[in-house]
Amino acid sequence: MTPRNIVVAQSGGPSPVINSSLCGVVETFRELGGFGTIYAGYHGIEGILQEELLDLSVQPAEEISLLRTTPAAGAIGTCRYKLRDDAQEDYERIIEVFKAHNVGYFLYNGGNDSMDTAHKVAKLAAERGLDLVAVGIPKTIDNDVGDSEFRLIDHTPGYGSVARYWANMVLGAEEENRGSCPSDPVLVMQAMGRRIGFIPAAARLADPHREMPLLIFLAESGITLPEVADRVNDMLRARGRALVVVSEGLKLGDIGETRDAFGHTQFSASETTVAQILVNYLNRVGLAARGSARQNVSGTHQRHDMIQASTVDIAEAYAVGQQAALLAARGESGYMATILRDPGPIYHVRYDKVPLELVANSERTFPKAWITPDRTDVTDEFVAYARPLIGEDWPSVPLVNGLPRFARLKPIFAEKRLRPYVPQAYR
Repeated sequence: MTPRNIVVAQSGGPSPVINSSLCGVVETFRELGGFGTIYAGYHGIEGILQEELLDLSVQPAEEISLLRTTPAAGAIGTCRYKLRDDAQEDYERIIEVFKAHNVGYFLYNGGNDSMDTAHKVAKLAAERGLDLVAVGIPKTIDNDVGDSEFRLIDHTPGYGSVARYWANMVLGAEEENRGSCPSDPVLVMQAMGRRIGFIPAAARLADPHREMPLLIFLAESGITLPEVADRVNDMLRARGRALVVVSEGLKLGDIGETRDAFGHTQFSASETTVAQILVNYLNRVGLAARGSARQNVSGTHQRHDMIQASTVDIAEAYAVGQQAALLAARGESGYMATILRDPGPIYHVRYDKVPLELVANSERTFPKAWITPDRTDVTDEFVAYARPLIGEDWPSVPLVNGLPRFARLKPIFAEKRLRPYVPQAYR
């Protein structure tokens, strides 16, 4: 019997460690042996629909290994293509492509919407009699996959690295603000995370003993613009300066929202920013100190800065990719590989599985108990949860001529066997 082939793909926003999971998948299948060709759906499900299958089996071992420390999604691409419930032609096309290329294993790396895609493809394959093993791999910097009780997954690969980025960002901002406070007493920093507060909350990791004049306003705080200004001025009266971290999803005014294919607000593509609204308001109503408020809005840099990545996150992303490959090899279809934290004071995780149907389109919320009563900070319980995720050391990123050496995969694709196809959402 001809060994069946493998397709791995990814969807949604990239992260510093998304390729570490890919590396875990490819190296595990290579070590296990007995499988056919390992393909990547080039740019996620869109690539599968258009029969663009990048051959990973022919890639040099060195390039696959370099994926561990190659950030973002440049290696095999990603997408934000939503498989709608009524997009029957798209679903039929996926099955057609998989049959044409003898695909028996489908691994999809992404967030809650991606797990929904993997779940739907697994169900349809079963209905069509296609012997397909479908497995999900969790990924999102927002940490919003799963449930708010952390029973399905403790945290998602990508979050630990962005949390570390923000801890380091605030440490640097503290030095900036200490020096420039006579003229610029307020520095407002905006963090990614849509409407969930795990990323801005990570700012507290820079100052667990609460020595900085740091205020953190999560999207979940429900605080108003005048209330924020009052809290900032209270801090100025007490300390003479203030570091302010705001969630990009904090509702302080109209930002001219745009939405992606999944229906999520694209804050970085909006007409203005929460940070700009706040800075304009603070400077208009006046500060309780001489000088002006300034802003710093980090964009996609926070999800592709490899030198800021967490060593714990890199290792866990690899291990969860490895777990997904092992589940697929055992024929355990319809599951997402997951990371669960063992109880006790010493941080330790184990890798397991959860049904895709439980995580498909799930959305974790930030625990209200982790927001302080005054809505300007997060609790020590959050710090205890997040602190182990950022690691203890800098990642080791290979350098050539002083610059990072990222993976460079050869553009070798499977020969197309089907008619050209235009995805339904493009028509």
